Amino acid sequence: MRLRIDLAYDGSDFHGWARQPGIPTVQGVIEDALSRVLRIHDSEARPRLVVAGRTDAGVHASHQVCHVDVDPDVLSRCVGHMAVDPPAALERRLNHLLPPSVRIRGVTVAPDGFDARFSALDRTYVYRVGEGFVDPRLRGIVLPVGAPLDLDAMNQACRFIPGLHDFGSFAIPNPGGTTIRRVICAGWSRVSAASAASMDAVRRDDRSGGSSVPPIESGLLRFTIVADAFARNMVRCLVGACLKVGRHDRTPEWMAGKIAVPLREGFTGPAPAFGLTLESVSYPPDGELAARAHAIRARRTPEEL
Repeated sequence: MRLRIDLAYDGSDFHGWARQPGIPTVQGVIEDALSRVLRIHDSEARPRLVVAGRTDAGVHASHQVCHVDVDPDVLSRCVGHMAVDPPAALERRLNHLLPPSVRIRGVTVAPDGFDARFSALDRTYVYRVGEGFVDPRLRGIVLPVGAPLDLDAMNQACRFIPGLHDFGSFAIPNPGGTTIRRVICAGWSRVSAASAASMDAVRRDDRSGGSSVPPIESGLLRFTIVADAFARNMVRCLVGACLKVGRHDRTPEWMAGKIAVPLREGFTGPAPAFGLTLESVSYPPDGELAARAHAIRARRTPEEL
């Protein structure tokens, strides 16, 4: 049985998503909790999570998605005396075991053909920046810059980001992989306490979920980017470049040149990780999940798989 797990986490105390021996990672703590709940003691048989998008050390997620394959008889072990179905029982027991920095939003039986990674249509990331006063409750998710930024100039620079490009100036390829990615939309906005309407220019209505902006974020700058996939450090490096444009250290045309000629240098380094959050992952209708996963796998090199 394939289960879809929706979750959120504060990445501050984790060395990224991917399991690594001897250090805390999001995947590691969830797989350990799964093994305890399902009473799986054999390391070879432990549950293995497949995630929609691996996040780097210190990066957060407000809505991440992963899947795991579990024998139905093994899953039934977690029900106990609870009057709920096995996926709901698993959700409750995981949230009881996991640290407060990781919360399970929901566990459901995945539709046929669902693959958390390869079925995804796109991922949405948001980077938050505070120019002046930043509510101290946001210190773990907002980068304070201490001075006003030229929002118009940063959005002029962002005009060159959407489309299919080699983002080699802003990303690190995996061995044998590529930094070519298709960005759907990207841009900066200032958060208004009245509504989230300022996000509409950079976020499609059908992906926003209709959520309102909490007043605590009023006045913040938010960089929102949607793409089918991202290369390592890509979003944070794009943010770092935009901040240079916003400070007038570089021009919007410089950004265009870096995209046209993919070459790493000292001016396209990444912004700090803690300002970045994976906000959402979108999927096609259930009947198209398997076809989407097959099409994406066919475009990947063996190293990327």
